[in-house]
Amino acid sequence: MESDRTGTVRIELTKNPVESFSAGLADEDNIFEWDVVIMGPKDTAYEGGFFKTHLSFPQDYPLNPPKMTFVSPMFHPNVYPNGEVCISILHPPGDDKYGYETAAERWLPIHTVETIIVSVISMLSSPNDESPANIEAAKVWRDDPADFKKRCRRIVRQSMD
Repeated sequence: MESDRTGTVRIELTKNPVESFSAGLADEDNIFEWDVVIMGPKDTAYEGGFFKTHLSFPQDYPLNPPKMTFVSPMFHPNVYPNGEVCISILHPPGDDKYGYETAAERWLPIHTVETIIVSVISMLSSPNDESPANIEAAKVWRDDPADFKKRCRRIVRQSMD
């Protein structure tokens, strides 16, 4: 990732802040590591939460996607138990070998920090339980919505500590 591309992203986020998240370099000397705080989307089980995440960019960014990981506890069908986010735009570019995603749904170099985070916020609002990263969360989401909401409210409380 070239420093001027990162600088441009930082300037854009400063000029056009998005109310639902805050993002910046984890270390001013390393443009490849970003810390992000996502506010739980309104009218979801995550509402009121402040979820810490980390974006780690590869050396060949923007040709390949960064990896996003929740540092705060997260219970969601599209977040692995280790916190790693599993959404199409963070999957390597090109066709999906299993035919589940089209190349247009996967990583494209036009994606920015903002489009990634907006996609994650959308994911929090609308889980995809057809291809879960967290099978337990997907099962609870489908079979016991009240328990799903209860578990999410617990992590919302934890996120405010």
